[in-house]
Amino acid sequence: MDRGGINNPEENKSASMQIDKIIKEERTWKGEILIKIRKVINETDPRIYEEVKWKKPSNPAGIPVWSYNGIICFGNILKNSVRLTFPKGVKVVDQDGLFNSRMDSKTVRAVDYFENDTIDEKKLTSVILQIIDMNEKNALKKK
Repeated sequence: MDRGGINNPEENKSASMQIDKIIKEERTWKGEILIKIRKVINETDPRIYEEVKWKKPSNPAGIPVWSYNGIICFGNILKNSVRLTFPKGVKVVDQDGLFNSRMDSKTVRAVDYFENDTIDEKKLTSVILQIIDMNEKNALKKK
């Protein structure tokens, strides 16, 4: 459920605990990458809240999602990488070249992180802040 800027601490705690479990169960380098990504996202803006979406039989734990006035991004643990997908990524000015995946999509952009990759906090923060700004402007239009 999209709550805009309203942060429900109990719901957020539950989602955070679910994401903790997803990370804990991933006992490879991918869990460590997701921990680092999550830290950057959560430190970018305190209004960002965590959710878990898209639970299904093939992925009963679901997908970690970070939102504020709409989805900012979500993280998938794939076979050979951790993919951070930005549903509004095509609208982002990516002058620093963060995106390296889903470049042919008409809406989304993503970053695939591989073993031994480092997280460029500056680039990631820049993209997140742009999407927060977009989400805020869209929320104001709806009022």
